[in-house]
Amino acid sequence: MKLTQLPREFEQALPILKRIEAAGYEGYFVGGSVRDVLLGQAIHDVDIATSAFPAEIKSIFPRTIDVGIEHGTVLVLSDEENYEITTFRTESTYQDFRRPDQVEFVRSLEEDLKRRDFTINAFALREDGTIVDLFNGLADLENKVLRAVGNPYERFHEDALRMMRGLRFVSQLGFAFEERTKESIIENHALLEKISVERVTIEFVKLLLGKNRKLGIEMFIETKCFEYCPELKGRSGQLRVFSELPAMQLTSEVQAWVLLIDHLLLEEQDIRQFLKAWKCSNQTIRQVQQAFKGLQWRKEQGYSKALLYELQKETISIVESLLPYYQLEDEATLYIEAYNQLPIHALADLAVNGNDLMTHYQKKGGKWLKEALEVCETAVLNGETVNDTQALFDYLDTHFSQLIKE
Repeated sequence: MKLTQLPREFEQALPILKRIEAAGYEGYFVGGSVRDVLLGQAIHDVDIATSAFPAEIKSIFPRTIDVGIEHGTVLVLSDEENYEITTFRTESTYQDFRRPDQVEFVRSLEEDLKRRDFTINAFALREDGTIVDLFNGLADLENKVLRAVGNPYERFHEDALRMMRGLRFVSQLGFAFEERTKESIIENHALLEKISVERVTIEFVKLLLGKNRKLGIEMFIETKCFEYCPELKGRSGQLRVFSELPAMQLTSEVQAWVLLIDHLLLEEQDIRQFLKAWKCSNQTIRQVQQAFKGLQWRKEQGYSKALLYELQKETISIVESLLPYYQLEDEATLYIEAYNQLPIHALADLAVNGNDLMTHYQKKGGKWLKEALEVCETAVLNGETVNDTQALFDYLDTHFSQLIKE
């Protein structure tokens, strides 16, 4: 097969390939970018593989960085873009199911492609547009089949994360596992215990965000991979209910976690522990906690002014985007306008600050100061007074004089 038109990203990188070939070596575009071109999807990364060894690449290009030279990868700096160029390689045994004990550089493209995970990721593309397909990946692509390259048992023992990658591809592409590949995942699913949680989380989030989430979750359950993911063991029933949600595609990690957590029937106080187990960032945890709180409220009623103020515009949008999964109407426009109409959107918007209060009342800072600012904040939000410096002093004098005197 030959492509008549290369995408812009490949066209832009052609001078790199041609320079490698002019030096007497082979160079190809490889991996997921080639698969995505064949599927008519956007390209995210352009990966280049070559018969040239790292030292030879460094002699061809004047500007390089050794980003992973022990594994054969050199970053070539060009005027337009930077490209990772990796030498053809074979790998020895994998004692930890993640990293090869030894990497050996080779001159053979076939030897390099043999170590890829799935046939649809084992393509190479020549600079003239010719597709090199040594493992019948084009047929699998046409038939929407996910098949391990060679022996699936060996592929998953080399890197157990490939099982999660396969599940992610099911969700993203809507493909089905070839039977031997699926059976091997079922047989070896416990190897996921050997993989760092961070790597598993990346693949799981991509699975949740796939266009075919239902298929992905169903296969996640069938292969029993869920049993070796944080906090999911024994939750197949809740995951199955989650898989039955409307097929609308999720668009953000926070959305995905909130919806999943709600269907796992977790309580608000359990969210931090759950997401910490998945090694999520503190920022993500805070966002999920806020959106989860908003969702529980919103499923029952509209927002209060205080809740609009607490959630802020971004979280309101996330909460509203989740309502259609519960057969409720997304009213983001209405509630964002209500948020915009609030007299203040942050404590910094108040017409008084801590220094103003200490100066006005000639008091040192302390617990009273935090409480006084919260009183002013609530009063302005609820329309009990206007956001004006003197009006706020008057409000405190009238309604909270004891607080000031303490």
